[in-house]
Amino acid sequence: MNVLFIAPLPPPLAGHSLAAKVFYDHLSTKHNVTVVNFNKTSFKEGFSSFNRIFEVLGILWKIAKVYKTADVIYITISESFAGNIKDLLTYAICSKKIDRFYVHLHGGSIKRLLWDKYPLLHRINKYFLKQIAGVIISGESHKEVFDQFVVPNKIHTIPNFALDYLFAESEQIINKFSTIGPIRVLYMSNMIDKKGYDQLASAYIKLPKALQQQIIIDFAGRFELDIQKERFENKIKDYPGLTYHGVVDDTQKQQLFFQSHVFALPTSYFEGQPISILEAYAAGCAVITTGQSGILDIFKDGVNGIQMGDGLSDAINSTLIKMIDQKNRLSSIGLKNAVLAKQLYRIPIYARSLTSVLELSVAQ
Repeated sequence: MNVLFIAPLPPPLAGHSLAAKVFYDHLSTKHNVTVVNFNKTSFKEGFSSFNRIFEVLGILWKIAKVYKTADVIYITISESFAGNIKDLLTYAICSKKIDRFYVHLHGGSIKRLLWDKYPLLHRINKYFLKQIAGVIISGESHKEVFDQFVVPNKIHTIPNFALDYLFAESEQIINKFSTIGPIRVLYMSNMIDKKGYDQLASAYIKLPKALQQQIIIDFAGRFELDIQKERFENKIKDYPGLTYHGVVDDTQKQQLFFQSHVFALPTSYFEGQPISILEAYAAGCAVITTGQSGILDIFKDGVNGIQMGDGLSDAINSTLIKMIDQKNRLSSIGLKNAVLAKQLYRIPIYARSLTSVLELSVAQ
């Protein structure tokens, strides 16, 4: 099977590019894969510079040259206005093989932030997507994005995964909770305001000193601008319980997850299905997070951790206090999350499921 693979690949490493790489690595062992990499180094959405415009034109030119030999075309779609225009141009360029497209949605915001705002854009997307071979989503909550114009048997739900080296053994999890003093909380994601890192720090700072002494919070992730990094480091420098580790490698990442009791993602994004939460499950952490629809596909309040009302500092503050009050429950939650991750969120399950979906086109 000849596959045209249109997706972002690392670097930089983020949830979207990691998922694409994991799938590509598996798919390329079984099939002939041609990659068109549309990754970018900036967090900014859209065509933020002339260089990016030329990059996108180069991507479209490459697609036009190689699509004709593809048996299947796999694309992870964008959720920004400019990104969606790029996707629509891709559909148009490959229109003779539109019925060979598999569209993979990783995020959770395209309907509310894009299609609902721009009816004409939605109609154009609908025109193309009605003709494709199938849609891949990570959770049931995202069916509403497509269910008005894609028949149910073309919508495939495949959850995300955690990397193998982040799965902790039961004994490791028991040990880290048996020696629990201060509760170790980990935030590991891109250092973007909407992800809630700054609000988490503010929530900690608002706590009385007696409660601050019962929590340690580690932050890890990439800032886009040095000035943002400097501002955050200045904000937390007087608080020994707050540490920013920068961009971490795999060894540091494993160490941070394995020593943490709780993972925090106080995001206000319309999330898809955060891989970071599944990594926390694998490492035996309880989770505190917001109730975004994509998160609720994999997270239940009181079962996997504590759900907060929103990602604002007051709500996070209340959640941290509740976490302290429920300290004795964290161990059992972490152990259950680890079992769940081993059952449902392994790379082989993810990669084989995606490959099987693409192979449907060739079999039919």
